[in-house]
Amino acid sequence: MSSDSQVIDPDDPTITGERKNDLDDQEDLERACMKQMNYKARRKLQQRIRIEFNISSVLNRQKFLMRLAKALMTFGAPSHRIESQLLSAARILEVDAEFIHIPGVIICSFGDQETKTSEMHFVKCGGRLSLGSLHEVHQIYRQVVHDEISARKATVKLEALMAAKPLYGSFTRCVLAFCLSALICVLAFGGSFVDMWIAGLGATFLCLMQICVATKSQLYANVFEISVTIVISFAARGLSSIRSQIFCYTAISSAGIVGILPGYLILSSSLELASKNIVCGSVKMVYALIYTLFLGFGLQIGSDLYLLFDQGARSQLAALAARMMTAASITGTFVSDNGTFANINHGQPLQGTFTFVSGAPYSAEHIIDGCYRPPTFPWYLQPFPWWTQFIIVPIFSILSSLANLQPFWTIELVVMVVISCVSYAANKVANHFIFNRSDVVSAIGAFAVGLLGNIYSRKMGGTAFTSMVTGVLFLVPSGLSQAGGITAQGNGIDIGGAMIAVTIGITVGLFMSQALVYMFGSRKNAAIFSF
Repeated sequence: MSSDSQVIDPDDPTITGERKNDLDDQEDLERACMKQMNYKARRKLQQRIRIEFNISSVLNRQKFLMRLAKALMTFGAPSHRIESQLLSAARILEVDAEFIHIPGVIICSFGDQETKTSEMHFVKCGGRLSLGSLHEVHQIYRQVVHDEISARKATVKLEALMAAKPLYGSFTRCVLAFCLSALICVLAFGGSFVDMWIAGLGATFLCLMQICVATKSQLYANVFEISVTIVISFAARGLSSIRSQIFCYTAISSAGIVGILPGYLILSSSLELASKNIVCGSVKMVYALIYTLFLGFGLQIGSDLYLLFDQGARSQLAALAARMMTAASITGTFVSDNGTFANINHGQPLQGTFTFVSGAPYSAEHIIDGCYRPPTFPWYLQPFPWWTQFIIVPIFSILSSLANLQPFWTIELVVMVVISCVSYAANKVANHFIFNRSDVVSAIGAFAVGLLGNIYSRKMGGTAFTSMVTGVLFLVPSGLSQAGGITAQGNGIDIGGAMIAVTIGITVGLFMSQALVYMFGSRKNAAIFSF
């Protein structure tokens, strides 16, 4: 074959005219160069290479710790555990570091013992609870701690996780909001089959305003909660004032705004205060209480605004309140004919003014859970029978987990639903024996949740926190319904106290369960990613 007919590659040096400067491989040249050195020069070069490698390695580890801090905040990790988790990660990675967590910011300080200097970084971000992503973060953290992957690869994984799109779109979130409010309406607030649809529509309106308006306008975001609660309360009061009385104001208004209740925020703040983290806990607690008072204020304004236009409804409510509070006062001497009151005043006659209140005013007025339910009403205007809870509670638990961005086809979802059902069952049984003590009832429910979650973490290697969240958040509306509903019998100020009572009970229950599992466990650091 002649040279003229040869096909030449476009990158061939005969066409490009380029020549390679170094024919030898760089590593071979370094090896040959080191052979010509004496021992002292060769030792010095190896030390310099090792220092360069160590510096890059330390920088990668520091970057991983900062990305881990950001990921934990972004995906709603339990804030009272963030500092301890970062410190243990830094200790295992042999990085000299200190961390301070205040709401919205983590301050990372990296020290260098050789040069006696330190470097400070501020990691600032907001976020919301995302169970699926939080589980992924915990798995990456475990892989680094167990030396399965390097800090550099883990950093890349965390950055990809934070850059990923949300698990569910706007339409799916609205559907979930509708279903959750409809189910909690009949489950916790005594709503009927008709009430649940209205409560679901109210929650859908709230979710739409949150996604489409509040996220795009900073000006409206400041008054979003109050404006939405006013609209929902106004509509609920208007529907409940219809002459046939087929709608229940308490059930519709309470269930309609259950999606923006700061249950998780108050829970994390009370956990921080119980962990002696006073600064972070008190700031969050005060914010959550003021936020709750905003909600109560909005509900009250919406109700009063409608009654301003409908004087007939106002007079009917006033007449009902007067009938409910009917009392008779008698002045004189009370003498016991038999030994029934022998323990009072040593059996001596009692003198003074005695007030007698009707023993069963609610049943006389056909009021069940704050709703008018006479026996003449058809089934779709009555509360759901008790056996429906066996169907509604698992469905609500599944939807609640999905609303907190938990992937559907996972074993963790099954565990969450089981723990959540146990939580509700323990709450119901405790409420049957302990009356008017929402804090004690919530503590018993939370103790059951914490026990199962930590045992699952110890025995099956799962993430205790993510498996327990759904069950714990289930206790907030359940506990509030025991405390008189979110409307708190018409007084918006009482909502803050009701929520504090519920969350303090949850906090005590969670810490007691963790202490119990910790006592009988063999590994003393396994439950660090827990409540």
